[in-house]
This record gives sequence, structure tokens and C-alpha cells, in this order.
Amino acid sequence: MRRTLTSELPAATAGEQVLLQGWVHRRRELAKVTFLVVRDRGGLAQVVLPAGTPVPPEETTVSVTGTATPNAQAPGGVEVTDATVTPLTEPAQTPPFELWRPSLNASLPVLLDHAPVSWRHPAQRAKWELAAASLRGFRATLDADGFTEIQTPKFVESATESGANVFAVDYFGGPAYLAQSPQFYKQQLVGVFERVYEVGPVFRAEPHDTVRHLAEYVSLDVELGFVRDHRDVVAVLRDTLAGMVRAVATHAAEAVSLLDVELPVVPEELPVVHFRQALEIAGAPADEPDLAPAHERAIGEWARREHGSDLVVVEGYPTTHRAFYSHPDPEDPHWSRSFDLLFRGVELVSGAQRLHRYEDYVATLAARGYDPEPYASYVEAFRYGVPPHGGFAIGLERWVSRLTGAANVREVTLFPRDLHRLTP
Repeated sequence: MRRTLTSELPAATAGEQVLLQGWVHRRRELAKVTFLVVRDRGGLAQVVLPAGTPVPPEETTVSVTGTATPNAQAPGGVEVTDATVTPLTEPAQTPPFELWRPSLNASLPVLLDHAPVSWRHPAQRAKWELAAASLRGFRATLDADGFTEIQTPKFVESATESGANVFAVDYFGGPAYLAQSPQFYKQQLVGVFERVYEVGPVFRAEPHDTVRHLAEYVSLDVELGFVRDHRDVVAVLRDTLAGMVRAVATHAAEAVSLLDVELPVVPEELPVVHFRQALEIAGAPADEPDLAPAHERAIGEWARREHGSDLVVVEGYPTTHRAFYSHPDPEDPHWSRSFDLLFRGVELVSGAQRLHRYEDYVATLAARGYDPEPYASYVEAFRYGVPPHGGFAIGLERWVSRLTGAANVREVTLFPRDLHRLTP
């Protein structure tokens, strides 16, 4: 007999024999009847058994055969009667929280310690369904715009951003590092494919013990060639975000409803403010080199108030405080052709037009006092004609945390890694 998903059960013909396979979500033993709720990837289904029927404990995986029977009170309007329940594993241990309740009544550390079980909860699982749909939209949008998906090494010979903390590893007896980003490789591959993107893990050994930082996260990286300046990059970013939102609305509609998510409206043109004006809006000193979280919140409130937008681009950060490969503004090199995108008052995206001439890299590394040797293989590529280019990176977990309004990014991360956590 072909397996029927719980989401397919409402379409079954009355009296049809069906086979469900999933987990025992909840048991309810009454005087005259026993109800069993079965959960699978499609949702929930109700199974009706005679009173006193032995039922495996909750979270045991089972196979259920029975008759599809209309019942307006059952999930989807159809239940399974005259059923036989067969355990597929030994009886499950009692979870540290009740997964059948509408919400998980447990602290975040407990949920993270038991992540393989806590992610089974429908509301918890819905968070990653938002992430999966976002990835679907990210890829689909860029594929349609002529981008090629790439995969780059995660063992690298040098730090992407000099001065940032990296994870050092033993690489066959020699030093290597876990990649902070695919930055160097995606720039080099612009010289091959013109437009590239990558979805993959990145590693940051930065000692940030905050609700918004992780030591490992999923980065959505984009790089495109033959740009006029960073505004061309911002335009691609806008379309990418719009595609991600559309995909969430289309492919994760149930998760959006379950979590009561307010999807952002991506305007046809993202509001843009220069870094100098952003400091004024935030009430920050004019010589601040970067935006603090409080500044970002103030600018997010301004964008909402002045533009009705959850999204705002801050451009023109001081060149000396951005990555060495950021392109300075030719009209005033003090400012760079770089930008951040704030989503609901939190930095979500960093991007820029990059340097693309070999001699500019040599001069910049010397001006910043960097040893050129660790960057030799990267810089060498620019001897062979890399076009003007730029790109950006989106942190997937931070994106989902802002969609859901999570207080801590770990709430939407499958198996978070931070200063204190290496398991599960």
C-alpha cells in the first residue's frame, strides 16, 4: 500500500484504506475511545482506536493502516478508523518537553541541548521552513538573472579580512584557517563566470557573546562583474530580497501563518542614506567609524517613519574602516563604495564595489601595512583582467530571526555554534 501523508488524507475517498507513517504526536485515552494523533512532514492526522488499545508512547515512530473516514472535528476533516498501529522502533523515551503543546515551554538552553527533538515541534520546524523557502527564492532569483552557483574551499591560507579572528587548523602539518567567507574565490570567479553566488557555511572566531552573533552561520554570497558602481550591486540585492520574500509567501505559507510572520514589502527601489547622514539620524558623533546596534535601530525607525520601509541601505562607510578590497569613492576616497543593508533595525547585509586592478591591491596592502605574502595567490588573479565588480552577503539565520522577531538568533539556528556550544 502506498504511503499517504497526513496532508493528503483530506483528499482520500471515504472508506479508502490508507497507510500513515510518522511519529506519535499525542495520545488521549478516554473511557470509550482512544485518540492517537500522528505527525509526519505533512502535518497531523487523527487516528481512532477502541478504548484500551495499547498505544506506543509519544514520539515513537509508527505505521498506521486503517480507513479514511470523514469527521469535521478531525484535522483536515478526515480521520483514520478501524486502525492497526505498528511500532517501527522501540518505545520512545519521554522528551524533556511536551511537543504536542502549541508552544515549547522550555528555556533556550534546554531547547538547544535537545535540538534533534525540539525541532520536531511544528512551530519550531516552521522557522526552518522559512529558511528553506528563502534559500529556494535566493537561488531561483539569481539563476533567472544569469548567475552560476559555485562552491569554494573552506580551508584557506589566510584571513579574508586582516585583523579578524579566524579558526586556525592543522592542515597536514601546516597552518590553515577555516574560511570567514568565500570572498576571495567569488571575486576570482567573476573573471570566469561574470556572475556567481554561493550558499555555504562561514566561520568567525570573533568573541561576540551576543544574541545576534554565531561562530558558524550560513552565508548567501553574491558577486557580479561589469558594474558601474555599488548601486548596481544594490539593485541586484533588492531583486534577490524580493525573490526570497516571494518564495517564503509561496512555499512556506503555512509556516508564515503558524508563526504570525509579517513579511516585509520590498520597495521597487530601496531607500539609501549616506553614512554621514546616518550618523546624524542616529545622533552619533560625526567621527564614528561604524554604526553601533543602537544606531542601527534608530536608522531602522527613521526608514520606517520616512519611507514606510523595513529595509534601508547605508552607503559610503569610511574606506579605512572597511575591508581592504573595498573600492574608494573616486570623488572623495575618504568614503568607500560600500554599503550595509539594515532590516528592521539590524544589519543584515554587507556589500561593496571591489577593487579590480592589480596595482590598486598592491598599493592598498602596502598603505595598510599588511604583509602581501598571505594574499599573493588572491591578488595574482587581478593581473589577468578581472572586470569592475561588486557583491554582497546575507546571513541566513539573521534574516530568519528578523522575519520571526526572534530575540536570539540561536532560536532559528538548527545546531548553533558559539563561544559556549559545540554540541549537539
